[in-house]
Amino acid sequence: MSETVTVPAASKTAAPPALGGPGLFTVLLAAALPLVDFFIVNVALPAIGTDLTAGEAVLELVVAGYGVAYAVLLVLGGRLGDLFGRRRLFLGGMAAFGLTSLACGLAPGAWTLVAARVAQGASAAAMLPQVLATIQAATSGPRRAKAMSLYGATAGLSMVAGQILGGVLVAADLAGTGWRAIFLVNVPVVVLGLVLAARFVPETRSHRPEPVDGPGTVLLAVSLLTLLAPLTEGRAAGWPLWTWLSLAAFPFAVAAFWTVERRADRAGRTPLVPPSLFRVPSMRRGLELMVPFSIGFSGFMFMIALALQRGAGLGPVPAGLALTPMALAFLFVSLAGPRLISRYGTRVVTAGAVLQGVGVLLIVLAALRYWPHLGLGALLPGAAVAGAGQALQLPNVLRIVMSEVPPARAGVGSGVMVTTQQAALSLGVATLGTLFLTLVPHLGMRDALVTTLLVQLAGIVLTGLLSLRLPRTVG
Repeated sequence: MSETVTVPAASKTAAPPALGGPGLFTVLLAAALPLVDFFIVNVALPAIGTDLTAGEAVLELVVAGYGVAYAVLLVLGGRLGDLFGRRRLFLGGMAAFGLTSLACGLAPGAWTLVAARVAQGASAAAMLPQVLATIQAATSGPRRAKAMSLYGATAGLSMVAGQILGGVLVAADLAGTGWRAIFLVNVPVVVLGLVLAARFVPETRSHRPEPVDGPGTVLLAVSLLTLLAPLTEGRAAGWPLWTWLSLAAFPFAVAAFWTVERRADRAGRTPLVPPSLFRVPSMRRGLELMVPFSIGFSGFMFMIALALQRGAGLGPVPAGLALTPMALAFLFVSLAGPRLISRYGTRVVTAGAVLQGVGVLLIVLAALRYWPHLGLGALLPGAAVAGAGQALQLPNVLRIVMSEVPPARAGVGSGVMVTTQQAALSLGVATLGTLFLTLVPHLGMRDALVTTLLVQLAGIVLTGLLSLRLPRTVG
């Protein structure tokens, strides 16, 4: 299948690249928004609970409602972009993200906020797949490699910066808005993004798009919901019967989904998640690695926010700023990623896992030595080393996953990738976060943090071993 790309008018003699610098900046800005909003609430949850008189179970829904809706609808968002045009879905999703962010910021009660967060996650699912698909379809060669590396750097930096920004905005109490500023700040950013996108982002779509896979969409949603909903809400709700029934239904839902998708693939149709896509080694092995990496990343961000505020007694600003070394190290090291991959191949990812593991061990030692005085100075060495290690992994893995996906399947491939990443991020909060909160009453905050960090370290070791299976070079 061929790819049709519409580009802005240009001279007949020297047509510019389909996705120029301003267009790339615009789609990367959009890529940052959903990830920032996944993490920005971590340091704001105590303030939200106090202001809206919300219990722990409802507060977890503020996080989980967004993450689950986002994960469930991402692949569908990618397919709709292929079908109706990625720029059109991008603009619609971004506008909806701005409106739902406004609804979150103005929510009068806890359940209204939960509903607005679910809608915000759904709008993010329409917007984000178009970013990767547009990069894949409207760039090539070195420009694509650079754009994918910048996308990966943006994704990782957004996850850390979201937590820092959340602490600053809550403490700043802009115009008396308090925690609401973490959502209201999206509105002017979205307005800017819409203006830029209308001018600089090209329209791309599949030349022969496939219709929406209805049965696959429903079964994927059921599969993700039966896993993520009980894991994110189970502990706070006291593990009622529905959580166990849901988890028991999960393997059957996955089996039904895979059977339907494989049958459609063999019949020559394009299912929501084509099993044939996983025959591409770079995609299959990259996604395998992304799961434990993302689980560890989000679980760490969630528990460190709670440990620093509830255990070490830091305010939202010091708790957020304690992660500044991680963000800065990630930023500068990720910029060197394309050159390192070109020179040393995918063993750079293995080196990143080793560095991240050393960083987590330094954080463990800092917690054991300095607790409860665990601020910026104590965390600086470990956070910086871990951030550098993460920067050698995430941007490069994202580039590896998409490196051999045909442009005609860019929407499907990007939807599968970001769904895997988002589902794993939600699993990280649900698993490592739940483990941490379960251990706190029995071991105390410090020892619960140390134990959970050591569990994360086991996941980092697994990530390093999986990186050895990646193709040695990146296309």
